[in-house]
Amino acid sequence: MGGGSQSPTSDPVSLLILGAGWTSTFLLPLLDASNIRHAATTRTGHDNTIPFTFDPSSDSIDPYRTLPSASTILITFPLKGHGQSKRILELYRKVHGAKNDWVQLGSTGIWKGESWMDLNSPYDTENDRAVAEDELRSFDGCVLNLAGLYGGERQPKSWVPRVATSKAQVKAKNVVHLIHGVDVARAVIATHRAFEASREKVVGKRYMLTDVHVYDWWDLIQTWGKEAREKAKAMGIEESGLEYEKWVGELMVEEGIRALPRDVDTLGRRLDGRAFWEVMGSWPEMGRVR
Repeated sequence: MGGGSQSPTSDPVSLLILGAGWTSTFLLPLLDASNIRHAATTRTGHDNTIPFTFDPSSDSIDPYRTLPSASTILITFPLKGHGQSKRILELYRKVHGAKNDWVQLGSTGIWKGESWMDLNSPYDTENDRAVAEDELRSFDGCVLNLAGLYGGERQPKSWVPRVATSKAQVKAKNVVHLIHGVDVARAVIATHRAFEASREKVVGKRYMLTDVHVYDWWDLIQTWGKEAREKAKAMGIEESGLEYEKWVGELMVEEGIRALPRDVDTLGRRLDGRAFWEVMGSWPEMGRVR
């Protein structure tokens, strides 16, 4: 440790999760099953986590003293703009030394094109989150940009009444990309292990994380019509007028669509999520959304 280092108060771990939210409901059990020593933080310290809040305006190392030393640190909350990634990394290292690696969870929303997008495609480098992610990468961190998250109580079929309650809104829906929480957890562990065994796969890298499917919203809405009406009723939305199956059928006739799903090459931005899984030699386990 450098001259300004302070002794941590917790036993070392292999992986430290900064911000144990929804993703951790899948990650923590898998870490236990994989015998990976870990710790996690929340704002309040509930459920045997460590209370921790990142204050981007503070230079104090005090919050970092209660954190354990870790081989890999996973940041699940968004960092934004210039300086935040550098600050959290440097403050942590003042206490715990520099022998650690960093992973940031981000969003695939930074890719804005209207065609097939992959890791070589341009992304919005002025996006506040992308700026912070690139800063972390400059410190040899790895960024996992996640598609739409689902699993457990978070089910895409319950999103339908939130995104479309009219035929016009259904017509406007194109594609959606998803990733199950189990596969996010598997990806985090694969990244952690790569830092230990094959660093060239992850150091300074950015990956988009999907389940390698491209979903047609019309296909999903037609399939989930009944469940969507039930969800709408639970939300206090009058469900009797939500004629999802009829709307999709009429739109198919009007637009000359012979069958669902539609040809994804006609539907705007599509994400090619193969790269991460190919590099890691492991592919999504959860299959397509149902």
